[in-house]
Amino acid sequence: MTAELERILSFWMRETLDEKNGGFLGEIDVNNIPLENAPKGAILNARILWAFSSAYLTTQNPDYLTTASRAYKYIVSRFLDPDFGGVYWEVDALGRPLNTRKQFYALAFTMYGLVEYHRACGNKDALGVAIELFEVIEKYSFVTEQNGYIEARARDWSLLVDVRLSEKDENAPLTMNTHLHILEAYTNLFRVWKDDNLAAQLKNLIVIFLDKIIVNETANFGLFFDNDWNMQSHKVSYGHNIEGSWLLHEAAEVLGDKLLLKRTEAMAIRMAKVTAVEGLAADFSILNELNEDTGHLDEDRHWWPQAEGIVGFYNAYQLTSDEKFLTISANIWDYTKSHLLDTTNGEWFWRVDARGNTYPDDCKVGFWKCPYHNGRACLEIMNRIVT
Repeated sequence: MTAELERILSFWMRETLDEKNGGFLGEIDVNNIPLENAPKGAILNARILWAFSSAYLTTQNPDYLTTASRAYKYIVSRFLDPDFGGVYWEVDALGRPLNTRKQFYALAFTMYGLVEYHRACGNKDALGVAIELFEVIEKYSFVTEQNGYIEARARDWSLLVDVRLSEKDENAPLTMNTHLHILEAYTNLFRVWKDDNLAAQLKNLIVIFLDKIIVNETANFGLFFDNDWNMQSHKVSYGHNIEGSWLLHEAAEVLGDKLLLKRTEAMAIRMAKVTAVEGLAADFSILNELNEDTGHLDEDRHWWPQAEGIVGFYNAYQLTSDEKFLTISANIWDYTKSHLLDTTNGEWFWRVDARGNTYPDDCKVGFWKCPYHNGRACLEIMNRIVT
């Protein structure tokens, strides 16, 4: 895992620096050829910031801190909205605002990266901006009546009709995905800022997952909800299930609530068991998604569910000492090494089909393709084995 982390991050330092316009390139294809004038997304840049900050925190490699600082400077100079606050969704290749909507998913990831940068180098300004983003999310995303976080607003914080995170998502007011990554960001912020309101809202988020988002009968996440928390679709995302299992447990652990920790430990184990039965293929890869309404199973193996599976099943092993979970984690890594690592051009492929074939039109670097899932998997296993 140490070697793979170095291989991943070396690719990003070698191939993705935008020497012409600053920051990082917006998109690179599977052959490492940049897409000219590609726009730059908040998610990609925030995840780069997190990955290199976290890697420096673990390894003390100065090159990682240099790259994290590059990401930090670009985010605060290009993505922060100086007039209304929050974070732009997208800027153009020159760093000018392109899509100024405020997607709270992006605000959460920016907070996540800023906190990690503060943890890595002690930058107080980064922590200050992270706290401001927490306050903005609580002011404009959290809705007391629904007890949940809405998806998005316009640049000036007015309401939007279409709040979708991406074209493949449903236009739902409440989603698992945004709640999961607000949870993740709040957890990281609470490590360094023991604010009472943050603690209360982090606890509330954990309870929302346990009581509303996780389907009790199946231990799968519901994905899209209306304003009354009724599910709007019946899809199962196996990658999110196993990712959420360990993030939920981590949140309760950082919060230090013993009762919630007990509940999340039990749920993490249950979700790992369900994912092993329903989402794990015979070759020990994690399948992408099941549409329960149509019965269609997407058998593509995307890069990020494999990364999250390595961590999620290892977490289940740590909670139970059941070596079957350790074996699954190791087997997913073996599958990943054989099918998803691009040993010629670096990094990981986006996905392969059930026969292990890559998709030539997938990007290697892009709005959603980043060093966060796979880099974090390496770091989590490195740190968990040591401790």
